[in-house]
Amino acid sequence: MLNKLSDTIYYLPNQNDNERPTLGLVCGDQCSLIIDAGNSTQHAKDFLLEIDKLNVPPIKYLVITHAHWDHFLGMNEFEATVIVNSRTNELLKEWQSYRFDDNSLQKYVKANKISARDMEIIQANIPKRDSFKLNSPDLIFENTLTIDLGNKVCLIEKIRSTHTDDSTIIYIPDEEVVFLGDSAYCTTTNDLFHFKQSLLLSMIQDIKKYKAEWFLLGHESICDSNEMNIYWEELTTASRAVKSTSLENAIKCFKVENKRGPNDNELFFLKAFVNDRIIQSQ
Repeated sequence: MLNKLSDTIYYLPNQNDNERPTLGLVCGDQCSLIIDAGNSTQHAKDFLLEIDKLNVPPIKYLVITHAHWDHFLGMNEFEATVIVNSRTNELLKEWQSYRFDDNSLQKYVKANKISARDMEIIQANIPKRDSFKLNSPDLIFENTLTIDLGNKVCLIEKIRSTHTDDSTIIYIPDEEVVFLGDSAYCTTTNDLFHFKQSLLLSMIQDIKKYKAEWFLLGHESICDSNEMNIYWEELTTASRAVKSTSLENAIKCFKVENKRGPNDNELFFLKAFVNDRIIQSQ
């Protein structure tokens, strides 16, 4: 079921047990815009069925926030102009060459292109996979793009991110709402989860320049501005304490600087920044 954020913004909440991220719907007077296409044709169809229950203008645009499969594999189901930044477009080209039959998916698992869990979800949620081929995007932008849905402006921007190098966010000024996709999350390299410490402050700067009260995230659904400010504070506090590849030293530094031990979130962030130092040293 869709959650209603305002008279013009709705979202389908994330379901982390089957890798379904948050999907968004923004409605103007003339047309509507979708944010992310879902992890499969079934995810997209479920979203469209919910939209059909609403009396909203026709869907004209679909924005993909980044080129991770759970955010774009449903895009063939939408009769809309698919919008991506130029980096996302390059990354999607590999997926457009993929085949989705069982043998091909198993080869991608062996090549570490997808996980075994990813394969199971794709197998269960994309029927007729033997003939499935991902479509190409329709509209490619470099840095920013403005879309007017009819008295409803959406500002679309490629930002610096600790998650991917192709992250796009969507800001709706009159609602003070921003869709972040997965841009504020960490990433994984060589089986190590990590936040890219060198990009942290620039990422926060890119996001905080927009006056927002509500933040839609890929795998938390929604946070208000107070929750996001706490998140930014915990991230930056942890980052300041990490100066080497030693978690023990990072915790000691954290305790000295803050006169307390880290909470669970901060401990996770400390580990992530230490992992980043380890990766950078390799």
